[in-house]
Amino acid sequence: MRRRGVIALLGGAAAWPLTMARADKLYRIVILHSGFPRRTPIDHLFDALRERGYEGGRTAEIELLGAEGNPDRLKELTARIVSERPDVTIAVTTPAAVGLKKASVLTPVVFVFVSDPVGQGIVPSLAHPEGNFTGISYSETKIGSKRLELLLVAVPTAQRMAIIWGSGFPENAAIASAVEAAAQTRGLPVLSRKIVEPDDLTPAFDDAVRFGAAVLIFLTDNLFFGHREEVAHLALSHHLPSIHSFPPEVQDGGLMSYGADLEEGYQRAAALADRILKGGASPADLPVEEPTRFNLAINVQTAKALGLSVPPTLLALADQVIE
Repeated sequence: MRRRGVIALLGGAAAWPLTMARADKLYRIVILHSGFPRRTPIDHLFDALRERGYEGGRTAEIELLGAEGNPDRLKELTARIVSERPDVTIAVTTPAAVGLKKASVLTPVVFVFVSDPVGQGIVPSLAHPEGNFTGISYSETKIGSKRLELLLVAVPTAQRMAIIWGSGFPENAAIASAVEAAAQTRGLPVLSRKIVEPDDLTPAFDDAVRFGAAVLIFLTDNLFFGHREEVAHLALSHHLPSIHSFPPEVQDGGLMSYGADLEEGYQRAAALADRILKGGASPADLPVEEPTRFNLAINVQTAKALGLSVPPTLLALADQVIE
């Protein structure tokens, strides 16, 4: 449900075979997610493809592959894609796109939810991607600074903060550094804590409290996205108001999230895939796009549990309010 209402997380979509008929062959679309796609609102992508005529079991063959945060499994899946040569691959998240690039896939790739594809070596430029990769990108460093701003609106008395970031997304280190720099310009001391395994979570939160942090920015990755409830519980038990990247993290108990709108990202990825499949466009001629919509979600129940009164001005900005 959009804006100012209680929302429900859409369940993950099953991978089902389907095909889109054309005169000489059947289109084949592979969706490669580096994490656990069924734990995400991947239904939005299937819906977006269906709206463009690629419907399960009837008009296209679509396969959903999840690497489950395992680098070895990701290599196996990218090697399979190289071998099977689907008509287009939709790569969801940076590790999926980088994995396909390293595997030297030759068929078209549309990526989504990828920060800094130029810096990651996926494309040489956003305006002229060249090669067989294009997609949707966004500046996570700018978004990271916005998250800090929103968090300080919610907790204006904060004098110290923590950043806990998962190492599974290569961009998280740069985002954490950018947020730290933005905090320092405000005179706000920062603890930046890298986490690798689930066992790192509790010690990281303990460190944040010992540091005296009053607020937290949590940067998830594929592994820790699957531990959303544990992260939310730790934030609450350590009395750390937190802001996250994705609405599902707020639906599972985090205080706030801010990031590129998931539905728009999937819609635009499907549109680019459609231009390649039915329009005959080359990815090299399709500039990498940037999001136009950003989503702010607030869990007012979590705010109450933390003893916070969310300012009405902040609630008025929210796209999703979870009661």
